[in-house]
Amino acid sequence: MKAIAITPGRVRSVRLVERPEPSIATPDQVKLRTIRVGICSTDREEAEGGRAQAPEGASELIIGHEMIGRVVDVGDAVSGIQPGDVACFTVRRGCGQCAPCAINRSDMCLTGRYRERGILGLDGFQAEYVVDTAQYLVPIPKEIEAIGVLTEPLSIVEKAIDDAIRLQFSRLPAALTSPDWLYGRPCLVAGLGPIGLLAAAALTIRGARVYGMDIVPDDSPRPQWLRAIGGTYINGHEVEPGRIRDEHGPMHLLFEATGAPALAFNLLDALDLNGVYILTGIPGNSRTIELPAAELIRDLVLKNQVMIGSVNAARGHFQMAVNDLREAEHLWPGLMVRLITERRRPEEAPSLLHHHPTDEIKATIEWT
Repeated sequence: MKAIAITPGRVRSVRLVERPEPSIATPDQVKLRTIRVGICSTDREEAEGGRAQAPEGASELIIGHEMIGRVVDVGDAVSGIQPGDVACFTVRRGCGQCAPCAINRSDMCLTGRYRERGILGLDGFQAEYVVDTAQYLVPIPKEIEAIGVLTEPLSIVEKAIDDAIRLQFSRLPAALTSPDWLYGRPCLVAGLGPIGLLAAAALTIRGARVYGMDIVPDDSPRPQWLRAIGGTYINGHEVEPGRIRDEHGPMHLLFEATGAPALAFNLLDALDLNGVYILTGIPGNSRTIELPAAELIRDLVLKNQVMIGSVNAARGHFQMAVNDLREAEHLWPGLMVRLITERRRPEEAPSLLHHHPTDEIKATIEWT
């Protein structure tokens, strides 16, 4: 079968390779024929020689961790799924040594010895066929097959928002008076890439008043998409972070998806009393920045504010993503699929991974 592989640590090593087609080896496994696989900043970082690790004893790594496929075979011990069904696999595999991994919460691994398909120590999903155990399988309703590839990136959003809500419920005396703490609350999403726009959709589904901030022109695709779900666009070229509170009021929740450290800390001025700040963007360099540390710490303490980082997701968050994709398709028919702006064949992967079109939101490799 064909697959897309890299040599970890080597710049521009993306290539189409031939690999043996995997087959069911144990009764608890499921085999999928890949439909499409999404490309994100992690894939592009790997393609440029960044963080990646080949399976033990191998020099190549099949990349790709955002996938959707069709079931072609199941092991004898698998129930509730059958050939023809649509599904995806989760990404991270536990270390086998800590309590979170023992209960299938490898997203909160305590040892750091986890593996991730397509990233760390395990081949990924950029291949014609993939096999894994059923415990990592997430069924996807056929009515959202066209947008099912968004399940993995949306799962990251779901975990982050769920953690923030649980945190607010545990520390705010009045939070439990409403079943949905976010309803009607102003929330700011910084960075309108795929994660940011999916966060805007998830927050809107929960009834929040969503503002989205970026530095792209007002009439470009990302702000237009944000407005289509009822969000308000803030152009960072026109509104400084320190003016957001004055022009739009304080934000009860901030969702950062830029990976820009200076902006991330400057946005704290917009956070309300008792607010919660979610960090999901990963900086691409180690450049040092100067911060008014005393002022930042003073505000965090005196205003009861919280900053939390979030990465990866558990299977339950994948299911939450599927549920929200169904709800989004109901609320905004045909809109979610517009997030997929680049569709390429497997042989076009090298050019797609090394070049990021300015108007791209989400790119995919189409396998079938």
